[in-house]
Amino acid sequence: MSRLRAFGGFWWDFVVGDDWLSAAGVAIGLVATAALAAEGIAAWWVLPLAVLVVLAVSLRRATR
Repeated sequence: MSRLRAFGGFWWDFVVGDDWLSAAGVAIGLVATAALAAEGIAAWWVLPLAVLVVLAVSLRRATR
């Protein structure tokens, strides 16, 4: 069980890292892209926009 816990801990640290808000923002962008694509809407632009917004918010929080 400790190997499974270590594996899960590694992926948590790798994906979430120090800023869980950035990871959540990217996850929301992925879900929004998938939802729009499932409706047949061209959704290629959603994820780059989400990443730019998450980056801007993250930089603003870091420089305060």
